[in-house]
Amino acid sequence: MALMPVDEALERILAGAAPRGEPEKLPLAQCFDRVLAQDLKALRTHPPFEASAMDGYAVRAADAVAGASLKLQGESAAGHGFAGALEPGSAIRIFTGAPVPEGADAIVMQELVERLDDGAVRVSEDAVAGRHIRRAGVDFEEGAIGLHAGRLLDAGAITFAAAMNHAALPVARRPKIAVLATGDELRLPGQSLGPGQIIASNTFGVAALARGAGGEVIDLGIAADRMAALDEALDSAIAHDADVLVTIGGASVGDHDLVQKAMIARGMTLDFWKIAMRPGKPLMAGSLGAMRVLGLPGNPASSLVCAHLFLEPLVARLGGRPDPDRFRKAILASDLPENAERQDYLRGELATDADGTLVATPMARQDSSLMKVFADARCLIIRPPFAPAAKAGSACDVLVLRP
Repeated sequence: MALMPVDEALERILAGAAPRGEPEKLPLAQCFDRVLAQDLKALRTHPPFEASAMDGYAVRAADAVAGASLKLQGESAAGHGFAGALEPGSAIRIFTGAPVPEGADAIVMQELVERLDDGAVRVSEDAVAGRHIRRAGVDFEEGAIGLHAGRLLDAGAITFAAAMNHAALPVARRPKIAVLATGDELRLPGQSLGPGQIIASNTFGVAALARGAGGEVIDLGIAADRMAALDEALDSAIAHDADVLVTIGGASVGDHDLVQKAMIARGMTLDFWKIAMRPGKPLMAGSLGAMRVLGLPGNPASSLVCAHLFLEPLVARLGGRPDPDRFRKAILASDLPENAERQDYLRGELATDADGTLVATPMARQDSSLMKVFADARCLIIRPPFAPAAKAGSACDVLVLRP
Protein backbone atom coordinates (compact mmCIF):
# COMPACT_ATOMS: atom_id res chain seq x y z
CA MET A 1 0.00 0.00 0.00
CA ALA A 2 1.43 3.39 -1.02
CA LEU A 3 2.28 5.99 1.60
CA MET A 4 -0.57 8.45 2.04
CA PRO A 5 0.07 12.22 2.23
CA VAL A 6 -0.58 13.75 5.65
CA ASP A 7 -3.30 16.13 4.45
CA GLU A 8 -5.25 13.33 2.77
CA ALA A 9 -4.91 11.13 5.85
CA LEU A 10 -6.27 13.89 8.09
CA GLU A 11 -9.17 14.55 5.72
CA ARG A 12 -10.12 10.87 5.74
CA ILE A 13 -9.79 10.52 9.51
CA LEU A 14 -12.02 13.56 10.10
CA ALA A 15 -14.60 12.65 7.44
CA GLY A 16 -18.07 12.68 9.00
CA ALA A 17 -16.76 13.35 12.51
CA ALA A 18 -19.50 15.04 14.56
CA PRO A 19 -21.09 14.65 18.02
CA ARG A 20 -22.91 11.34 18.37
CA GLY A 21 -26.00 10.71 20.44
CA GLU A 22 -28.38 13.04 22.26
CA PRO A 23 -27.09 16.02 24.26
CA GLU A 24 -26.97 15.70 28.02
CA LYS A 25 -28.35 18.28 30.42
CA LEU A 26 -25.94 19.24 33.18
CA PRO A 27 -26.18 21.58 36.17
CA LEU A 28 -24.64 24.94 35.37
CA ALA A 29 -21.77 24.36 37.81
CA GLN A 30 -20.65 21.32 35.77
CA CYS A 31 -20.74 22.99 32.34
CA PHE A 32 -17.36 24.71 32.22
CA ASP A 33 -15.38 23.74 29.09
CA ARG A 34 -18.33 21.84 27.65
CA VAL A 35 -19.95 22.60 24.29
CA LEU A 36 -23.45 24.04 24.16
CA ALA A 37 -25.62 21.68 22.11
CA GLN A 38 -28.60 23.96 21.43
CA ASP A 39 -29.33 27.67 21.12
CA LEU A 40 -30.05 29.16 24.53
CA LYS A 41 -32.83 31.73 24.97
CA ALA A 42 -33.07 34.19 27.84
CA LEU A 43 -35.70 33.24 30.42
CA ARG A 44 -35.82 36.79 31.77
CA THR A 45 -35.08 40.38 30.82
CA HIS A 46 -31.94 42.04 32.21
CA PRO A 47 -32.01 44.42 33.87
CA PRO A 48 -35.65 43.67 34.70
CA PHE A 49 -36.15 47.31 35.77
CA GLU A 50 -34.47 50.68 35.32
CA ALA A 51 -31.45 50.60 37.63
CA SER A 52 -28.86 53.04 38.83
CA ALA A 53 -25.35 52.70 37.40
CA MET A 54 -23.87 54.85 40.20
CA ASP A 55 -24.03 55.58 43.89
CA GLY A 56 -25.73 58.98 44.08
CA TYR A 57 -29.14 60.58 44.02
CA ALA A 58 -32.19 59.93 41.85
CA VAL A 59 -33.68 63.21 40.70
CA ARG A 60 -35.83 64.96 38.12
CA ALA A 61 -33.37 66.55 35.71
CA ALA A 62 -35.56 69.67 35.50
CA ASP A 63 -35.23 70.17 39.28
CA ALA A 64 -31.54 69.26 39.68
CA VAL A 65 -29.76 72.28 38.22
CA ALA A 66 -26.41 73.53 39.53
CA GLY A 67 -26.87 75.12 42.97
CA ALA A 68 -30.40 73.77 43.54
CA SER A 69 -31.32 72.41 46.96
CA LEU A 70 -33.54 69.33 46.99
CA LYS A 71 -35.44 67.72 49.83
CA LEU A 72 -34.11 64.23 50.67
CA GLN A 73 -37.17 62.04 50.33
CA GLY A 74 -35.84 58.55 51.04
CA GLU A 75 -33.49 55.78 49.89
CA SER A 76 -33.33 53.06 47.20
CA ALA A 77 -30.89 50.19 47.64
CA ALA A 78 -30.29 46.98 45.66
CA GLY A 79 -32.99 44.56 46.71
CA HIS A 80 -34.78 47.27 48.67
CA GLY A 81 -36.21 49.79 46.26
CA PHE A 82 -37.98 52.98 47.26
CA ALA A 83 -41.73 52.44 47.67
CA GLY A 84 -43.50 55.29 45.99
CA ALA A 85 -42.77 58.05 43.52
CA LEU A 86 -40.23 60.85 43.58
CA GLU A 87 -41.88 64.16 44.44
CA PRO A 88 -41.04 67.37 42.58
CA GLY A 89 -38.16 69.27 44.13
CA SER A 90 -36.89 66.16 45.92
CA ALA A 91 -34.07 63.62 45.65
CA ILE A 92 -33.78 60.00 46.68
CA ARG A 93 -30.49 58.52 47.86
CA ILE A 94 -29.73 55.61 45.53
CA PHE A 95 -27.05 52.92 45.27
CA THR A 96 -25.59 51.05 42.31
CA GLY A 97 -28.00 48.41 41.01
CA ALA A 98 -31.00 49.76 42.90
CA PRO A 99 -34.31 50.41 41.10
CA VAL A 100 -34.78 53.95 39.86
CA PRO A 101 -37.86 55.35 41.64
CA GLU A 102 -40.92 56.30 39.65
CA GLY A 103 -40.67 59.93 38.54
CA ALA A 104 -36.86 60.09 38.50
CA ASP A 105 -35.16 60.53 35.14
CA ALA A 106 -31.50 61.07 36.10
CA ILE A 107 -28.87 60.04 38.62
CA VAL A 108 -26.46 62.58 40.05
CA MET A 109 -23.20 61.06 41.30
CA GLN A 110 -22.68 61.41 45.04
CA GLU A 111 -19.44 63.32 44.40
CA LEU A 112 -21.53 66.12 42.86
CA VAL A 113 -23.94 66.41 45.80
CA GLU A 114 -23.49 68.19 49.14
CA ARG A 115 -25.47 67.10 52.19
CA LEU A 116 -26.89 70.12 54.05
CA ASP A 117 -27.52 70.43 57.78
CA ASP A 118 -31.30 70.55 57.35
CA GLY A 119 -31.29 67.14 55.62
CA ALA A 120 -31.59 68.57 52.13
CA VAL A 121 -28.98 68.14 49.40
CA ARG A 122 -27.41 70.62 46.98
CA VAL A 123 -26.23 69.62 43.49
CA SER A 124 -23.13 71.24 42.00
CA GLU A 125 -23.76 70.43 38.30
CA ASP A 126 -26.83 70.25 36.10
CA ALA A 127 -28.34 66.77 35.96
CA VAL A 128 -28.80 65.28 32.47
CA ALA A 129 -31.92 63.23 31.74
CA GLY A 130 -31.08 59.55 31.31
CA ARG A 131 -27.55 59.85 32.66
CA HIS A 132 -26.30 56.94 34.80
CA ILE A 133 -29.56 54.97 34.34
CA ARG A 134 -29.48 51.44 32.98
CA ARG A 135 -32.64 50.95 30.97
CA ALA A 136 -34.68 47.79 31.45
CA GLY A 137 -33.59 45.17 28.90
CA VAL A 138 -30.49 47.08 27.81
CA ASP A 139 -28.41 43.88 28.27
CA PHE A 140 -30.88 41.30 26.94
CA GLU A 141 -34.59 40.63 26.72
CA GLU A 142 -36.62 37.55 27.55
CA GLY A 143 -36.93 35.17 24.60
CA ALA A 144 -33.86 36.45 22.75
CA ILE A 145 -31.15 33.93 21.81
CA GLY A 146 -28.19 34.70 24.04
CA LEU A 147 -25.81 31.84 23.26
CA HIS A 148 -25.68 29.76 20.10
CA ALA A 149 -25.15 26.02 19.75
CA GLY A 150 -21.48 25.14 19.43
CA ARG A 151 -20.30 27.75 21.94
CA LEU A 152 -17.50 26.51 24.16
CA LEU A 153 -18.71 27.33 27.65
CA ASP A 154 -16.05 29.51 29.20
CA ALA A 155 -16.42 31.71 32.29
CA GLY A 156 -18.16 34.51 30.38
CA ALA A 157 -20.68 32.20 28.71
CA ILE A 158 -21.52 30.45 31.98
CA THR A 159 -22.02 33.78 33.74
CA PHE A 160 -24.32 34.87 30.90
CA ALA A 161 -26.28 31.60 31.03
CA ALA A 162 -26.80 32.04 34.77
CA ALA A 163 -27.95 35.65 34.24
CA MET A 164 -30.48 34.36 31.68
CA ASN A 165 -31.84 32.23 34.56
CA HIS A 166 -30.72 28.81 33.32
CA ALA A 167 -29.90 26.35 36.09
CA ALA A 168 -28.88 23.56 33.68
CA LEU A 169 -27.64 23.52 30.10
CA PRO A 170 -27.83 21.07 27.16
CA VAL A 171 -24.26 20.15 26.24
CA ALA A 172 -22.71 17.85 23.66
CA ARG A 173 -21.74 14.46 24.99
CA ARG A 174 -18.03 14.00 25.51
CA PRO A 175 -16.69 11.49 22.97
CA LYS A 176 -15.45 8.29 24.58
CA ILE A 177 -11.84 7.54 23.68
CA ALA A 178 -10.62 4.06 24.58
CA VAL A 179 -6.82 3.89 24.82
CA LEU A 180 -4.99 0.56 24.60
CA ALA A 181 -1.25 -0.02 24.85
CA THR A 182 0.04 -3.25 23.33
CA GLY A 183 3.20 -5.25 23.80
CA ASP A 184 4.68 -7.99 25.99
CA GLU A 185 7.54 -5.64 26.89
CA LEU A 186 5.36 -3.00 28.56
CA ARG A 187 4.84 -2.37 32.27
CA LEU A 188 3.01 0.42 34.07
CA PRO A 189 4.92 3.20 35.85
CA GLY A 190 5.93 2.04 39.32
CA GLN A 191 6.06 -1.64 38.41
CA SER A 192 9.27 -3.63 38.49
CA LEU A 193 10.92 -4.18 35.13
CA GLY A 194 12.28 -7.50 34.00
CA PRO A 195 14.90 -8.05 31.28
CA GLY A 196 13.90 -6.34 28.04
CA GLN A 197 10.91 -4.58 29.57
CA ILE A 198 10.07 -0.85 29.41
CA ILE A 199 7.50 1.54 30.87
CA ALA A 200 4.28 2.12 28.92
CA SER A 201 4.61 5.91 28.88
CA ASN A 202 2.84 6.81 25.63
CA THR A 203 -0.60 5.94 27.01
CA PHE A 204 -0.50 8.80 29.48
CA GLY A 205 0.48 11.47 26.96
CA VAL A 206 -2.06 10.28 24.40
CA ALA A 207 -4.79 10.16 27.05
CA ALA A 208 -3.88 13.67 28.21
CA LEU A 209 -4.22 14.99 24.64
CA ALA A 210 -7.61 13.30 24.28
CA ARG A 211 -8.84 14.81 27.55
CA GLY A 212 -7.53 18.23 26.58
CA ALA A 213 -9.52 18.04 23.34
CA GLY A 214 -12.71 17.31 25.29
CA GLY A 215 -12.72 13.50 25.34
CA GLU A 216 -13.68 11.09 28.08
CA VAL A 217 -10.81 8.60 28.29
CA ILE A 218 -11.32 4.88 28.91
CA ASP A 219 -8.03 3.27 29.91
CA LEU A 220 -7.98 -0.30 28.58
CA GLY A 221 -4.55 -0.94 30.07
CA ILE A 222 -1.92 -3.07 28.34
CA ALA A 223 -2.71 -5.99 26.04
CA ALA A 224 -0.12 -8.73 25.57
CA ASP A 225 0.94 -9.75 22.08
CA ARG A 226 -1.75 -12.41 21.92
CA MET A 227 -4.87 -12.50 19.76
CA ALA A 228 -6.95 -13.47 22.81
CA ALA A 229 -5.72 -10.47 24.79
CA LEU A 230 -6.48 -8.11 21.91
CA ASP A 231 -9.93 -9.66 21.49
CA GLU A 232 -10.64 -9.09 25.18
CA ALA A 233 -9.57 -5.43 24.93
CA LEU A 234 -11.70 -4.94 21.84
CA ASP A 235 -14.70 -6.43 23.65
CA SER A 236 -14.14 -3.91 26.43
CA ALA A 237 -13.99 -0.96 24.01
CA ILE A 238 -17.25 -2.09 22.42
CA ALA A 239 -18.90 -2.61 25.82
CA HIS A 240 -17.95 0.96 26.77
CA ASP A 241 -19.55 2.20 23.52
CA ALA A 242 -16.29 3.95 22.62
CA ASP A 243 -16.37 6.47 19.80
CA VAL A 244 -12.68 5.89 19.08
CA LEU A 245 -10.37 3.03 19.93
CA VAL A 246 -6.78 4.23 20.03
CA THR A 247 -4.14 1.51 20.01
CA ILE A 248 -0.48 2.21 20.66
CA GLY A 249 2.10 -0.04 19.04
CA GLY A 250 1.72 -3.34 17.23
CA ALA A 251 0.08 -1.90 14.11
CA SER A 252 2.89 -2.75 11.71
CA VAL A 253 3.33 -6.11 9.97
CA GLY A 254 6.03 -7.83 12.03
CA ASP A 255 5.53 -11.32 13.48
CA HIS A 256 4.55 -9.79 16.84
CA ASP A 257 2.54 -6.87 15.44
CA LEU A 258 -0.94 -8.31 15.82
CA VAL A 259 -3.18 -5.26 16.26
CA GLN A 260 -4.11 -4.87 12.60
CA LYS A 261 -4.64 -8.62 12.21
CA ALA A 262 -6.86 -8.76 15.31
CA MET A 263 -8.97 -5.81 14.22
CA ILE A 264 -9.48 -7.11 10.69
CA ALA A 265 -10.40 -10.52 12.06
CA ARG A 266 -13.15 -8.82 14.07
CA GLY A 267 -14.52 -7.03 11.01
CA MET A 268 -12.61 -3.76 10.96
CA THR A 269 -12.70 -1.89 7.67
CA LEU A 270 -9.13 -0.74 7.14
CA ASP A 271 -9.10 2.71 5.56
CA PHE A 272 -5.32 3.05 5.33
CA TRP A 273 -2.04 2.52 7.06
CA LYS A 274 1.40 3.98 6.42
CA ILE A 275 1.61 7.75 6.02
CA ALA A 276 4.25 9.75 4.20
CA MET A 277 5.50 11.40 7.40
CA ARG A 278 8.39 11.17 9.79
CA PRO A 279 8.05 10.27 12.61
CA GLY A 280 4.80 8.33 12.50
CA LYS A 281 4.83 6.38 9.25
CA PRO A 282 3.04 3.22 10.53
CA LEU A 283 -0.27 4.89 11.44
CA MET A 284 -3.45 2.84 10.96
CA ALA A 285 -6.98 4.16 10.46
CA GLY A 286 -10.20 2.22 10.11
CA SER A 287 -13.61 1.57 11.61
CA LEU A 288 -15.42 -1.23 13.35
CA GLY A 289 -19.12 -0.53 13.13
CA ALA A 290 -19.69 2.96 14.56
CA MET A 291 -16.36 2.88 16.39
CA ARG A 292 -13.37 4.51 14.73
CA VAL A 293 -10.00 2.83 15.12
CA LEU A 294 -6.75 4.77 15.19
CA GLY A 295 -3.56 2.75 15.51
CA LEU A 296 -0.62 4.89 16.66
CA PRO A 297 3.03 3.88 16.34
CA GLY A 298 4.80 2.60 19.43
CA ASN A 299 7.77 4.97 19.51
CA PRO A 300 6.98 7.88 21.87
CA ALA A 301 7.70 10.78 19.49
CA SER A 302 5.91 9.00 16.64
CA SER A 303 2.91 8.31 18.87
CA LEU A 304 2.65 11.87 20.19
CA VAL A 305 3.21 13.55 16.82
CA CYS A 306 0.41 11.44 15.32
CA ALA A 307 -1.82 12.14 18.34
CA HIS A 308 -1.35 15.89 17.88
CA LEU A 309 -1.97 15.74 14.14
CA PHE A 310 -4.85 13.26 13.96
CA LEU A 311 -6.31 12.29 17.34
CA GLU A 312 -6.61 15.77 18.84
CA PRO A 313 -8.67 17.27 15.97
CA LEU A 314 -10.74 14.07 15.71
CA VAL A 315 -11.71 14.21 19.39
CA ALA A 316 -12.51 17.92 19.06
CA ARG A 317 -14.81 17.30 16.06
CA LEU A 318 -16.57 14.42 17.80
CA GLY A 319 -17.23 16.70 20.77
CA GLY A 320 -18.47 19.63 18.68
CA ARG A 321 -15.44 21.75 19.57
CA PRO A 322 -13.44 23.96 17.20
CA ASP A 323 -10.36 22.43 15.62
CA PRO A 324 -7.19 23.00 17.67
CA ASP A 325 -5.40 26.15 16.56
CA ARG A 326 -1.75 25.12 16.83
CA PHE A 327 -0.20 26.06 13.48
CA ARG A 328 1.90 29.22 13.19
CA LYS A 329 4.37 30.89 10.84
CA ALA A 330 7.99 31.19 12.00
CA ILE A 331 11.52 31.59 10.68
CA LEU A 332 14.34 29.10 11.00
CA ALA A 333 17.22 29.79 13.37
CA SER A 334 19.55 27.41 11.52
CA ASP A 335 20.06 25.82 8.13
CA LEU A 336 18.20 22.62 7.23
CA PRO A 337 19.09 20.09 4.51
CA GLU A 338 16.72 19.13 1.74
CA ASN A 339 13.95 16.75 2.74
CA ALA A 340 13.09 13.33 1.29
CA GLU A 341 9.68 11.97 0.25
CA ARG A 342 8.07 12.04 3.73
CA GLN A 343 6.74 15.13 5.49
CA ASP A 344 9.04 15.74 8.43
CA TYR A 345 8.09 16.98 11.90
CA LEU A 346 11.24 18.13 13.64
CA ARG A 347 11.12 18.68 17.38
CA GLY A 348 12.26 22.23 18.01
CA GLU A 349 12.71 25.16 20.35
CA LEU A 350 10.54 28.23 19.84
CA ALA A 351 11.36 31.80 20.80
CA THR A 352 10.24 35.31 19.89
CA ASP A 353 12.70 37.85 18.51
CA ALA A 354 12.72 41.61 19.16
CA ASP A 355 10.20 42.16 16.35
CA GLY A 356 7.78 39.62 17.78
CA THR A 357 8.53 37.02 15.10
CA LEU A 358 8.56 33.36 16.11
CA VAL A 359 11.98 31.73 15.66
CA ALA A 360 12.20 27.93 15.46
CA THR A 361 15.39 26.00 16.25
CA PRO A 362 15.55 22.26 15.45
CA MET A 363 16.70 20.08 18.34
CA ALA A 364 20.03 18.37 17.78
CA ARG A 365 18.58 14.87 18.29
CA GLN A 366 15.47 13.73 16.41
CA ASP A 367 15.25 9.99 17.15
CA SER A 368 11.60 9.00 17.59
CA SER A 369 12.33 7.04 20.78
CA LEU A 370 13.62 10.06 22.71
CA MET A 371 11.07 11.23 25.26
CA LYS A 372 13.12 13.96 26.93
CA VAL A 373 13.65 15.65 23.57
CA PHE A 374 9.89 15.70 22.95
CA ALA A 375 9.17 16.99 26.46
CA ASP A 376 11.70 19.80 25.98
CA ALA A 377 10.41 20.74 22.53
CA ARG A 378 8.07 23.69 22.16
CA CYS A 379 7.14 23.07 18.54
CA LEU A 380 7.26 20.74 15.58
CA ILE A 381 8.98 22.28 12.56
CA ILE A 382 7.14 21.08 9.46
CA ARG A 383 9.19 20.17 6.39
CA PRO A 384 7.06 19.24 3.35
CA PRO A 385 8.03 16.30 1.14
CA PHE A 386 10.98 17.07 -1.14
CA ALA A 387 11.46 20.50 0.43
CA PRO A 388 14.72 22.05 -0.79
CA ALA A 389 17.50 22.96 1.60
CA ALA A 390 16.54 25.96 3.75
CA LYS A 391 18.77 28.69 5.12
CA ALA A 392 18.56 30.31 8.55
CA GLY A 393 16.01 33.12 8.34
CA SER A 394 13.79 31.23 5.89
CA ALA A 395 10.06 31.03 6.58
CA CYS A 396 8.66 27.78 7.96
CA ASP A 397 5.46 26.37 9.42
CA VAL A 398 5.38 25.10 12.98
CA LEU A 399 2.91 23.22 15.14
CA VAL A 400 3.08 24.77 18.60
CA LEU A 401 3.29 22.14 21.35
CA ARG A 402 3.42 24.64 24.21
CA PRO A 403 3.79 28.42 24.40
